[in-house]
This record gives sequence, C-alpha cells and structure tokens, in this order.
Amino acid sequence: MRVIAGIARSTPLAAPKGLETRPTTDRIKETLFNMLQFQIRGRAFFDLFAGSGAMGIEAVSRGASRAVLIDQSREAGECIRKNIAKCHFEDRTEFYMTDVCAGLARLCGRPELKSPVVFLDPPYGKGLEFPVLRKLSELRLVDGGSLVILETDLSWSLPEGEAPSYELVKEKCYKNQKHVFLKLRETGGDYA
Repeated sequence: MRVIAGIARSTPLAAPKGLETRPTTDRIKETLFNMLQFQIRGRAFFDLFAGSGAMGIEAVSRGASRAVLIDQSREAGECIRKNIAKCHFEDRTEFYMTDVCAGLARLCGRPELKSPVVFLDPPYGKGLEFPVLRKLSELRLVDGGSLVILETDLSWSLPEGEAPSYELVKEKCYKNQKHVFLKLRETGGDYA
C-alpha cells in the first residue's frame, strides 16, 4: 500500500495487522481519487473508520487543505500516526483515536472544515454508517456542498428512512465492494 499521487507520491504506508481492517486497494483508491480530483483541492477531507489513514493521507497529498482521521482501534492509531509522520503531514492532519461519533462532536464550529468531502469505511453489514450519517447532519458538519462517500459491500442499499437527510447521487461498483456517493437533500439536512 502506498500514496498514489501528489506531493507524497509513492510513499509506502503501513496497514494494521489482522482481519479487523480492510485497506482499500491501491487500484480502487486511485479510481476513487481520479473521480474526486477536482472536488478535494483546498477542502477538508474526513477519513472515518480510518484504518491505516491512507484515504485521508491520499487526499492531503492531492491537495486537500486538511484531513481529519478518526478510528478507535489502538493498532490503527499507531499505524495512522506512523503514516502521517512518514509523509510529513503533521501540520495538515489531525487524528482522533475514539468512536467516530464522539470524534465528530469535537469538530463543531470550525469554519476551516466547512463543506468537507467525507469518506467512511465502516465494518460491512453492521449498520454503523447510519449513526455516523445522522451525526454528520445533526452537528451540521456537512452541508449542500459536501460529498459523502461510503465504501461498502456490493449488496448494500440505502434503506428507506435510515438516512432521510441524504440522497444517493451515484454508485461505483468494483469486484467485491462499491462506493456510494451521497449528498444532503436540498430540503433536508436536519433530523426531526
């Protein structure tokens, strides 16, 4: 695993050992960031359930103004800290080793994080994405200019009523997983 492009191009990255984390392959990461190349420059990027931190680090390497990485695993945290240091991105990244929703609560009211691109890669099939989507909206961390990307298994679909503030923009399917692109509904954004 490595940084694909940008100022830290070709820097090798460490990944946590074991089956707890599924690092996004270089090929899928490259495909995703090629699609996002004009949307991340100068914007904040949230890497939630960050694992190795590779997605947030890739975003900063390609011009994101700042990356916020959140993961509660101690082993992932060690990897993330090493990878940030290896790329010399300490001044443009922040890492929170905590539950994702608790980490998001620390980000309220920060204008430099307005309209972020949000990447979330929770464990598949556990429904962890829905509390995070609700928290992003409730805390007003996302707005109409934000893009939320969920990495999930191929069978995933947006259930009726689970994330009413969001609408599906598109899906990009790969061999074993897909990226689901979500935006706030124009009339939505708040949970009742």
